[in-house]
Amino acid sequence: MAERSNTDRRVMLLTGASRGIGHATVKRFQAAGWRVITCSRHAFPENCPWEMGPEDHLQVDLASPEDTLRAVAETKDRLAPEGGVLHALVNNAGISPKAEGGARLSALGTEHADWMRVFQVNFFGPIMLARGLRDELARARGSIVNVTSIAGSRVHPFAGAAYATSKAALAALTREMAADFGPLGVRVNAISPGEIDTAILSPGTERIVEAIPLRRLGTTDEVAKAIYFLCTDTSSYVNGAELHINGGQHV
Repeated sequence: MAERSNTDRRVMLLTGASRGIGHATVKRFQAAGWRVITCSRHAFPENCPWEMGPEDHLQVDLASPEDTLRAVAETKDRLAPEGGVLHALVNNAGISPKAEGGARLSALGTEHADWMRVFQVNFFGPIMLARGLRDELARARGSIVNVTSIAGSRVHPFAGAAYATSKAALAALTREMAADFGPLGVRVNAISPGEIDTAILSPGTERIVEAIPLRRLGTTDEVAKAIYFLCTDTSSYVNGAELHINGGQHV
């Protein structure tokens, strides 16, 4: 089979690419021949194992509305030579501040500044990117995937109140976006990961695993596969859904 030319290969913009689910998602899509433009607070690492370069990486602080808008403008410029199309936007970046010693931050213990920063990254960032890139997504009849969390549906022993409520809000936003972007030919869905084996697992997670029917943690590649499904024609009539990837934790 002939390789795609640069003008017809699929393009994805992914936030929070530096580790965990984001890292696995980059590898999954690149293996399928996609161009992946990554976003993170850090500059492109010289020893990055991905088949990409600084031209496919955006250093952006999603906690800053101004910097997020700058990233939108820069993304448009980078997409223009290939027809100004974006086939997928994956809003994976998320922050979850902790108290001293890594303890959970409750609703009573979270300062106002922390609430604002968490919601800017976890909730406002995704809609700012989607609104800013609506034309590019519409040209490609693309897909948006918002990464929510199991913590968005009930109180979690480790995830803080600001993180959990921002993810619950993102799930509601996904439904609103599905209704609003659908007429543009753009599908909007969410994935809700449960306990996934990443570097940011909290001590005590092994006790949660005992209550999961599959009796194990999920892998980042399992989450990346679900994201890939929602960004391809296999899910062409799936819109406004939140796919729970948690091994049956809440059955």
